[in-house]
Amino acid sequence: MNIQYSEAGLAKETSPSFMNRVGVDRAFNPTDWQRILFREFEANLLSETRSFPCIFGVAGFRADQLRYSFLDPLNARNVAAVLGPYLSESRGFGPNTSLVIFSRPGQVEPLEAYERRFWRLLCDLAVEDHRPWPIAIPEELDNPRWEFCFAGEPIFVVCNTPAHVSRQSRRASSFMITFQPRWVFDSILDNEVSAERAFRKVRDRLRRYDFLAPSPALGRYGDSGNREFAQYFLRDVNEAVDCPFHRLGVERSK
Repeated sequence: MNIQYSEAGLAKETSPSFMNRVGVDRAFNPTDWQRILFREFEANLLSETRSFPCIFGVAGFRADQLRYSFLDPLNARNVAAVLGPYLSESRGFGPNTSLVIFSRPGQVEPLEAYERRFWRLLCDLAVEDHRPWPIAIPEELDNPRWEFCFAGEPIFVVCNTPAHVSRQSRRASSFMITFQPRWVFDSILDNEVSAERAFRKVRDRLRRYDFLAPSPALGRYGDSGNREFAQYFLRDVNEAVDCPFHRLGVERSK
């Protein structure tokens, strides 16, 4: 059964959707898995003793600009039903908005299984997308200008899993995916000075937060040596990441 929650948190049986912080509190009891995962997420972002590395995510949470969805099962069809409406409204949520999707906790799998699951999900999600791929974004992943796109919008994607140990910034108690519209970065990093200051601050926080050095895959969008796909799913060791698909959706369309 799919459940939709309005911004007020009132539930009805229909397609899955998203909610703000008030909606989460109103929709779920304190012992529900949704509330437990959300409280963990909140505690990580608001910790005063261990600053979360993503300063944009922290700012978005404090300003209640993030939106949340809890999917069971977390599959491409359910994600598409949430992501499309979110993107159509996202510019009204604020300059630091993202869509955070939580899945029901289960048995912890090896990290490699979550990596395969993540890329399978993005591949299937590309198949679910009925809007044309943006002309300005190349479809080949091995390109510095590539970014995942859905409903005509380029999106930076981050995956967190319960199997991450050394890279605590990518750890969550369930399989969790964050979709951040590309325009969020465009407005934040609008000049070289502010961009360099922001990246330096994030890297400094990563060094204190994680149990290993920041991934060499982290880079600036559009730089010749940067590949966005390599930043979506970071492993628990610093090693090169092969391009998982030549083009999203190709395997499913064969």
